[in-house]
Amino acid sequence: MRILLVGYGKMGQLIEELAPAHDCEVAGRIDVDTADWTVPADVAVDFSTADALRANFARYVERQLPAVIGTTGWFSHEVELRQEAERAGIGVVAAANFSIGVNLFQLMVAEAARLTAPHTQFDAWVHEAHHAAKIDAPSGTALQLRDAMVGAAYDRPIDMSSTRAGAIPGIHTIGFDGPSDTIELTHRARDRRGFAAGALLAARWVQGRRGWYSMADVLAGDRPSA
Repeated sequence: MRILLVGYGKMGQLIEELAPAHDCEVAGRIDVDTADWTVPADVAVDFSTADALRANFARYVERQLPAVIGTTGWFSHEVELRQEAERAGIGVVAAANFSIGVNLFQLMVAEAARLTAPHTQFDAWVHEAHHAAKIDAPSGTALQLRDAMVGAAYDRPIDMSSTRAGAIPGIHTIGFDGPSDTIELTHRARDRRGFAAGALLAARWVQGRRGWYSMADVLAGDRPSA
């Protein structure tokens, strides 16, 4: 499978490194100094920037090229991009976090919120920590976890906070605090390899599909096209 790699930062470089083990090859790269959009490819994997994504997405629509989007900070434009993808008949997997572990963690967080929701003595929070170069705060994953809690009927305020320091790959902690005790669930990423492997899995999965999908759809296994 030929990948058009859009964005060649740390994640893009790691995807290129891991691609052969997933029976994939990087057919071309789009970066600040390289922008050849004519390279034949089966799927685009986009880890560029929120500002670049809208222009990039127009290219995917023009080429009818399936896309895997790992860029964050653009979700206010999701409705518009979904409509463009639907009109073009392309498959898109968009996720704030492609780590299999994080997506399993989200399911656990939703269940914890569901169990805690009736017990009003507990207040909830989400804290995330990332490396100093990460721009968006809270992280897309933190917002996704908050939404999972709300979706599980936790209807009280959820305090959100962030840390940006050093080279932290990513730590997300969900907590519930009551008068006598505290409950915490934490996911720690040791490196970025899990994110890259998940993106490559999504790139293979989206082949031949039409519609807008999440990483939860990918992990659910094969299913009919939308």
